[in-house]
Amino acid sequence: MLLIKNGRIHDMVDEKPYEADILVKDGKIEKIGKGLTAPADAEVVDAAGKDVYPGFVDAHSHLGLDGYGIGFEGQDYNEMNDIVSPQLRGIDSFNPLDPTVHMAAEGGVTCVGTGPGSANVLGGTFIAVKTTGKRVDDMIVKDPIAMKCAFGENPKRCYKDKNNFARMSTASKLREMLFKAQDYKARKEAAGDDPLKKPAFDMKLEALIPVLNGEIPLKAHAHQANDILTAIRIAKEFGVKMTLEHVTEGHLIVDELAKENLPCAVGPSLGHATKFELQNKSWKTPGILAKAGCQVSIITDAPVIPQQYLPLCAAMAIRAGMDRYAALKAITINPAKHLGVADRVGSLEVGKDADIQIYSGDPLDGISVPEAVYINGKKVV
Repeated sequence: MLLIKNGRIHDMVDEKPYEADILVKDGKIEKIGKGLTAPADAEVVDAAGKDVYPGFVDAHSHLGLDGYGIGFEGQDYNEMNDIVSPQLRGIDSFNPLDPTVHMAAEGGVTCVGTGPGSANVLGGTFIAVKTTGKRVDDMIVKDPIAMKCAFGENPKRCYKDKNNFARMSTASKLREMLFKAQDYKARKEAAGDDPLKKPAFDMKLEALIPVLNGEIPLKAHAHQANDILTAIRIAKEFGVKMTLEHVTEGHLIVDELAKENLPCAVGPSLGHATKFELQNKSWKTPGILAKAGCQVSIITDAPVIPQQYLPLCAAMAIRAGMDRYAALKAITINPAKHLGVADRVGSLEVGKDADIQIYSGDPLDGISVPEAVYINGKKVV
């Protein structure tokens, strides 16, 4: 057991922090309150005068799939031989022992959504994982969380010599796969238990059935405003769920995004605009969207921004005008909701995973780092 006493609790349920104790048992938060006690063999941490936060959550990363300083050998996040690859699973490329995973934990990032990149129109499924462990199967919070799809420059550039030269080509390929999956699903259902009537097994189409059933959303890589709206258009056509990823020009269509009410993961906003579609990149975007009522997550797209600098990204958004509490929500409870794992992470509540970090400074000052990080109630930093 673990007892953290006298800390200033930022639970991400109440906006104002309060002083209390947190009792952890079997990796879960058992109690939150004043004057809690624990058995004699429990670990007791006095957090008097310190701030206690939930572990940070990143809704969009490639952590563990893009190796640290390894060049091509470490690049396991894009399949460059097939533009439509929904059958791929991020869990099969994830490397728990890559140094970046522990670096993330050192920065207080305890849970990330990670998976395939954006070279493919359909790239495969994302997973939500904790940032500690040696075996990915034991680190999983949820698998799958979403099916990656991509619009804009990346699939155009990567497959421009392989029949995908224009944005309308990208859209047509996604539609084609969804139409085929609809037909495949209908034939399977019509066949019932008769194996002779079932269509020939197709792994790609099988992988899209959870999307059609509404079990997981499409995770739509879209920077430019027209790409964002194309993604929304296709989701509506097929009646599927969708989350919006990057949303670089979201501030230019904020009224439209507020109407659509889709989760928005904004970033990476640090660095040079390396592509045409990033020319309107701004730290103001997450604040503008949040003020309009959108559910906003701030993301690193690691390794574009190293995973441990997620709180720095929130600090930069605050500097550009974002409300501090909204920015804190954007790296805790909002990404947990975005990933569909808010029942376990993103806030300090009874019954949730004991992913907890303790600060002497302010995690959103752009300088402070956690002095202690617990994942599932075990100290990892």
